[in-house]
Amino acid sequence: MKKPHFKRQEWHRYKKLGDKWRKARGKTSKRRRYEARKPAMPSIGYGSPKETRGLHPSGYQDVLVSNLAELATLDPETQAGRISSKVGGRKKEQILEKAKELGIKVLNE
Repeated sequence: MKKPHFKRQEWHRYKKLGDKWRKARGKTSKRRRYEARKPAMPSIGYGSPKETRGLHPSGYQDVLVSNLAELATLDPETQAGRISSKVGGRKKEQILEKAKELGIKVLNE
């Protein structure tokens, strides 16, 4: 089940608030008191399963890689590499070749 996008109370009223979530703390806040017809507030019931929490949508654990030595330490069954943005073009090509050899998935080819 997809989680709702929780928006801040009165985000539509004041542009300066933005729509990033902040807990409603007002004394008479209808949202804080879970009154009818008010948008949902985040609660523990919306959590994702413990086994999939923090994983990349592909199901792999996301690991940042910046050189060939770090790539060699990855487990191809459970981990996928993400090449650091600080890596240049030549080294990136080398990392991609080595990943193909080792059968490691690269998330940002």
